[in-house]
Amino acid sequence: MPSVDQTVLQFMEMAANRYYKLILVIGPSGSGKTAGLRGLSEACGYPYVNLNLLLGQKLLELPRKDRPLELLHLLQGIIAAAGNGIVLVDNTEILFDRSLRHDPLRCLQQASRANTIVASWSGKAEDRTVTYAEPGHPEYRRYTEVDALIVAASQH
Repeated sequence: MPSVDQTVLQFMEMAANRYYKLILVIGPSGSGKTAGLRGLSEACGYPYVNLNLLLGQKLLELPRKDRPLELLHLLQGIIAAAGNGIVLVDNTEILFDRSLRHDPLRCLQQASRANTIVASWSGKAEDRTVTYAEPGHPEYRRYTEVDALIVAASQH
């Protein structure tokens, strides 16, 4: 079975020709998503973005009521500032914050129109269905027929 890094590298070529250039690396906490993205960054020179840190800092500068209005613009700005081409985005949990009133998958898809985004996603992928968190959790999300390339990170 190919490693997460190898699969992501194969998918990067495919993603370049898609409308949404989004690759989701999906797995539970501790499944190697961060290690895989950091390894790709070090080995290939792709920019690595800690989204919780960078987006959180920018959102804190805004009044609470303006944060949902500016979220997508800020996300796109962070991706654009990171590099032109392929950007590795880790720690995406901030996008699931209910107070931001946005669809996390749609945000990542929109941001991936200009650059290929390889994003970590804490959850599960089965067939073309992707979930985030567990049913009953306030941030639980379930998507079917996801328009993204999916790499399953499995626990070792």
